[in-house]
Amino acid sequence: MGTVIPSPKSRLERSARLSTSRLYLCTDSRAKQNDLPDFLDEVLANGVDIVQLREKNLEAADELELLAVFAAACLKHGALLAVNDRADVAKASDADILHLGQRDLPSSVARAIIGPDVLIGLSSHSVEQALRASADPEADYFCVGPIWATPTKPGRPGIGLDPISTVARAGNAGPPDAQRRPWFAIGGVDQRTLDDVLAAGADRAVVVRVLTEATDPGQAAARIAAALSDAAALSDAAALSNAAALSNADSAANAGSGANVGNASASPSDRAAAR
Repeated sequence: MGTVIPSPKSRLERSARLSTSRLYLCTDSRAKQNDLPDFLDEVLANGVDIVQLREKNLEAADELELLAVFAAACLKHGALLAVNDRADVAKASDADILHLGQRDLPSSVARAIIGPDVLIGLSSHSVEQALRASADPEADYFCVGPIWATPTKPGRPGIGLDPISTVARAGNAGPPDAQRRPWFAIGGVDQRTLDDVLAAGADRAVVVRVLTEATDPGQAAARIAAALSDAAALSDAAALSNAAALSNADSAANAGSGANVGNASASPSDRAAAR
């Protein structure tokens, strides 16, 4: 078995890297292409922030050997490594992230296994599940989807774009400086559908086939990463504008309240003179 490269990152460093992450890739071991190290190097050099090994029915030893290749690439590019489903493998590989589905271990049980430094991501397939994930004290991020049905999850219907819009609106509610969990749109996101996903309010995405089946994965990653970055910049600008508007409204309300208080404290004769 290959040697797993230990991650030097603390929870604080991992959380900081997650906060700036936009493009999340799930890929298999690329056994057919036999190009895993080169593929990872290409996509991570061109904008992929998080990479997850997603290959079912692997023995733990085989998964750890593959994760050593992923870990080396992530360490080189400052990216985050995610393990799918298995808390024991996440702990053994010293992964940055453990991603849990709706039918996997409860997040509290997973946390007891992996310890405090590994981040936890949760899948959600409805607005209700997304809102629960956003409030889960163990969750560091969550995914919403699949937007469209995909061969990656056969038999799971797409939920459409409306839940993406609803979650985006919920995330933008509240004080402008509130700390909100990052969330990613998932399921059928590619260069053809990306504009619709961004228009619905997402500015982070999980992708699969658009990169794993691309003729030029690096170029495809760079295009999607740039679009997500532009969407995030527009979202940040809108948030700053809303914050300024709220601040101005509060100032005006406070000024009006002060004037009313002052007028109320004046004597009847003073108020009459003012009229």
